Amino acid sequence: MKLIVQIPCLNEEQTLPQTIADIPRNIEGIDTVEVLVIDDGSTDRTVEVARESGADHVISFAQNRGLAAAWSAGIDRALQLGADIIVNTDADNQYQGSSIPDLVRPIVEGEADMVVGARPIEEIEEFSWAKKRLQRLGSWVVRKVSATTISDATSGFRAYDRAAALRLSVVSAFTYTHETLIQAGRSGLAVAEVPIRTNPKTRESRLFRSIPEYLRRSVNTIVRIYALYEPMALFSTIGALLAMAALALGVRYVYFVAIGEGKGHVQSVIVAALLLMLAGQSYVLGMLADLMAANRKLIQDTRARVREMQLCEDRQAGDSSREVPTQ
Repeated sequence: MKLIVQIPCLNEEQTLPQTIADIPRNIEGIDTVEVLVIDDGSTDRTVEVARESGADHVISFAQNRGLAAAWSAGIDRALQLGADIIVNTDADNQYQGSSIPDLVRPIVEGEADMVVGARPIEEIEEFSWAKKRLQRLGSWVVRKVSATTISDATSGFRAYDRAAALRLSVVSAFTYTHETLIQAGRSGLAVAEVPIRTNPKTRESRLFRSIPEYLRRSVNTIVRIYALYEPMALFSTIGALLAMAALALGVRYVYFVAIGEGKGHVQSVIVAALLLMLAGQSYVLGMLADLMAANRKLIQDTRARVREMQLCEDRQAGDSSREVPTQ
């Protein structure tokens, strides 16, 4: 069984050597452990340092494409290299490499398709009280949306088996954490979590500049992905809220009619009618989106099978090119 640890990087020449050094190369149940570094357009010596530090494979982008693109490129390359399990970790050495055996164990034992490393949020000193509360709130929202039980939805320390890696895809340009978790939960993959250990903070986050920006982009991602996988539930909820508002205005108008003041509140009837029309349109949109979601699922399944076939053909072509003709 082959494990590839992928590390997306952006100007990490200072922290990358220790991150790579902490990755265990001998893990029970794993035959081979390799390290894949994805350089997301770094302007420092990240690529050179990666090779000097023992990375087995390095991908380098000509310019910065974002964390989601780097993660996706790493998954594709790891699959091409024949990975049976892929672990994603951060280049700033936030997650302890010694936790990797715990992270992959549920997959090795056939208990999970995807495993998330849950950080001890309340014990991380550099997290402010507000950030800890936001982490908990955000994870609670993602649990509800994804139908999983993951307590640390923003953790980037994750393991995927080959089948899960083939099925998951990212459309967001922001990050992959929320999106892949919602996809996994709504696609019926077995998702588990294990407690992991973290190292002291080495630098400020480069993913977002402020908490409001992070909240805005995270909420946008969550709503977007939920709409992809559960459109009927989303649009039905919107329609129900609009219908309730219309009903409230209708009751209000009836009340004023009953007390003889109906002429002065005709606007309530007009607004109520508009809200009912919008509610009906929301329901229709939900049905159409639900049909599109069913089609998307078929496309997703087809895409996973085509990717696997292409990877098999690439491996066979590579094996054939290495064969020595017999005389």
